[in-house]
Amino acid sequence: MNLRFVEAFHWAASLRSVTRAAQKLHITQSALSSRIASLEEELGVVLLDRRDKQFRLTVAGQRFHTLAQRLLEVQRQVKEEMGGGGGAGRPVALRIGAIESVVHSWLTGWLQEVRAANPDFELELTVETSPVLVDQVRRGAQDLVFAAIPAADGGGVRTRAMASMPMAFVGRADLHTKRRYGLPELADHDLLTFQRGSQPHQALLQTFQESGLPLPRVHAISSISAMVQLVEGGFGIATLPVAVAEQLAKRLSLRVLRSDTDLEPLPIHASYREDPSSQLTESVLDSAIDYVARQRTSPASGKARMAPTARKR
Repeated sequence: MNLRFVEAFHWAASLRSVTRAAQKLHITQSALSSRIASLEEELGVVLLDRRDKQFRLTVAGQRFHTLAQRLLEVQRQVKEEMGGGGGAGRPVALRIGAIESVVHSWLTGWLQEVRAANPDFELELTVETSPVLVDQVRRGAQDLVFAAIPAADGGGVRTRAMASMPMAFVGRADLHTKRRYGLPELADHDLLTFQRGSQPHQALLQTFQESGLPLPRVHAISSISAMVQLVEGGFGIATLPVAVAEQLAKRLSLRVLRSDTDLEPLPIHASYREDPSSQLTESVLDSAIDYVARQRTSPASGKARMAPTARKR
C-alpha cells in the first residue's frame, strides 16, 4: 500500500476538503483526487461519497480514516527509530501564526532558540488577529497559532493555555511624565486599545464602568504599529502588553505609566492540529512555553513586570 495515497486520504478526511488537503501537501487537486482513487481501487471500497458537492466520508471511509492515522503514526515511528525521522539535519518546517502582541514580545527570541537547535528550521509566519488565526488552524491552513482566544478542542484541534501577558498604560516619554497616574487622570486623555470586541478593548471599557467614571474617548486600533505611531504623535495613551512596550521603548519614545489601576492581563492560547505530525508541533510548542516561563522568571523581567501597577482594584 502506497503511504502517499494514505496520507492524501488522511488529510482530505481531516480537513474535510480535497482542495485544502492538496494545499497542505503542495500538490494539485487532481493529483490528490487521483491518489485517493488509486487507494479506493486497491482497497476495493469507496471512501468518499461523490454524489454531490458536500464532502462526506462513506462508512468504509470513516473506518479507514482511523486505520490511516495508525498507519501514518507507525510510519513516523519507523523513520525515527531507523534514522529517517527527527534526527540531525532533518528540516523542521512549520506554518506558525501569531498575534502582534506575541510578535513584538517573545516570538523572535524563541524562534532564534528553535533555529539554533534545528539549523534547517523553515518558518512560514502569518501575523493576524485572533479570530482569523483560530479559523486558519481549524481549517488546516496553520500548524500552530498563538492567539488571545482558544480554538475549541475537537475536530482535530487542541488548545493549551500559555502564560498571560500583563497589560499597562503606555504614553509618550516626554509628554506623559507624571510619576503615577490615577484613573481620572488617564480619562483626561484619548485612550487607544486593540480592535473593538477584543479582550483588551472589553476589559478597558469594563474598568471604567466599574469605576463609575464617565467613559473617555476610546479608539479601537487593530495594529500595534499604528497604535504606537499615534502615541508617539501625542494622540493619546495606549493599553499594551508590558513586554511589548518594553521592547519598543528600547528604540522609540515610549514609557510604561505607573498607575493605581490594574488592567486585565492578555490571555495567550496555543492551538494546533492533532495529526501524525503533531508530536513535532507539540515539541516545538513545549519549547515556546519553556522560553516564555524563563523570560518571566528572569530577574530583569520580573522587576519590569511589577513596575506598572501598585495595587489591585
